[in-house]
Amino acid sequence: MTHRFIPNTDADRAAMLKTIGVASVQDLFRDVPASAQLTKINLPRALSEMELLNELNAMATRNANLNEHACFLGAGAYNHFVPATVPHLIFRSEFYTAYTPYQAEISQGTLQTIFEYQSLICNLTGMDAANASHYDGATATAEAAILAVNAVPGRDKIIVAPTLHPEYRATLRTYLEGQDVEIVGDEDLKLPLDAILKKHLDDKVAGVIVQNPDFLGAYHDLKSTADRVH
Repeated sequence: MTHRFIPNTDADRAAMLKTIGVASVQDLFRDVPASAQLTKINLPRALSEMELLNELNAMATRNANLNEHACFLGAGAYNHFVPATVPHLIFRSEFYTAYTPYQAEISQGTLQTIFEYQSLICNLTGMDAANASHYDGATATAEAAILAVNAVPGRDKIIVAPTLHPEYRATLRTYLEGQDVEIVGDEDLKLPLDAILKKHLDDKVAGVIVQNPDFLGAYHDLKSTADRVH
């Protein structure tokens, strides 16, 4: 008997067993104690895809979901609203591809999209510039720190809030390992940001890195912090 996903025929299996020197597949497990062998798995009948989805959805309703509850788990585990147009657009072949279009004439559409995205982020945040060409937040954080250090000669210290994602902090230190840059602020994870700024903020600071909402799930009003830093 053949199977579409297991191409071995009965004759193939018989030949393999003969070569190994056993009479059946079960003989391969004869050295396993009988008490450790699973002779029968008590599974229900196989379900169709629709039946399985209905059963899983029924089980999921027993959980507290993000549509009805606020989530403060942190680490990015909170409700993300994604407009319906986003998955439709990103799965288009112009974006969803393993090929990097280095040719300028092919990249024009992507570059236009990045420009519009960056412009929108600047409008939303009130920042003068935004970058949309990094793959992840950790890399973007490290690159931003390097930009801040290089922007003003003589400023070689970066203050990092302890509530920044630990992977971001690790990536930041990896990026700056070979550079003469001091990273401070996250030595004591219980120290509040105000106390950190009071301790470390001086004319050697090139930038202050905070996350909002932070890794612990808390949202902060950073206006006073921004005024103090700038």
